[in-house]
Amino acid sequence: MPAYPDHKTARDRFIVAARHDRPTRDPWTTPDIIVEDERTADGRAARSATVFLTGRECPWRCLMCDLWQYTTEARTPPGAIAMQVSEASQRLRAAHADVEVAKLYNAGSFFDPQAVPDADYEAVARAVAGFRQVVVESHPALVGARMVRLLEMFTAASVDGPVAALEVAMGLETVHPGALERLNKGISFETFRQAAVQVHAVGATLRVFLLIAPPFVPADDQDVWLLRSIDSAVACGASVVSMIPTRSGNGALELIATNGHFRQPDLAMIERTFALALGRPRPDTVRLFVDLWNLERFATCDHCLAVRRARLHTMNLEQRVLAPVRCSRCTHGGVA
Repeated sequence: MPAYPDHKTARDRFIVAARHDRPTRDPWTTPDIIVEDERTADGRAARSATVFLTGRECPWRCLMCDLWQYTTEARTPPGAIAMQVSEASQRLRAAHADVEVAKLYNAGSFFDPQAVPDADYEAVARAVAGFRQVVVESHPALVGARMVRLLEMFTAASVDGPVAALEVAMGLETVHPGALERLNKGISFETFRQAAVQVHAVGATLRVFLLIAPPFVPADDQDVWLLRSIDSAVACGASVVSMIPTRSGNGALELIATNGHFRQPDLAMIERTFALALGRPRPDTVRLFVDLWNLERFATCDHCLAVRRARLHTMNLEQRVLAPVRCSRCTHGGVA
């Protein structure tokens, strides 16, 4: 198997060459939406909607990313994101009037003008007026003037009500310096910290994504580096730290796995890791979540998956470790 390259240009080629065919995506299609409960900073369970927007792929070629398959190769046409957000907002208000938080996730960076044209900001702001909070995702390098402009549009669109609070979600992934550099994300912890300062300077809050089982972190060191990464995210002022199990399936991870640089976590590791994280001291207002999207791909037993998913969801809401699930079929947790 080819060795993972040492330089960015070669890494970009390595990562793109390992991909399977890109599914065709239409930026003028109504977006998918997931509505679920999420714990707020004041301890409530609020209804939260994740809107999966379709637009141009992120310009970075991160080693672990599989989100490119939900994007387009061409630049997002003006008006498409505004249409998607508007239709999603109308659907939410009709069917889920109690939703307080809208997450506008475009599988890339909201502040990338190739993915979300500046001309769409005003219409997006009008569409989300009335939500208590709006979350967008961004690469740390793109936090800046467009974030300020989006906030200005929020203020202008909220003449008759409160201004939606902005939360910016950024991927730190890990603070293991060697692993972070080899993820091909193009950041260091210091550049991430500087971006976090900019987020707070405009009055926005910060959501940080960390990886469970990131590549290039030795198996015996995974726990200690995850805890260090949580501490670093909290030090950067994170309100939320969301831990995402690293998913195989993008091609590149399969290649480096053959050389021993990556092993996809299983559900038992995800459960153990989240319990470990919840035991880490932190301010009461900082919430730790484990991402449950596609959790089935990490499971080996269909019999106990639903109960184990429900346990993790409750731990997300209550921010405490619950008794482990015991399964009589796979003997997870001991025979029930």
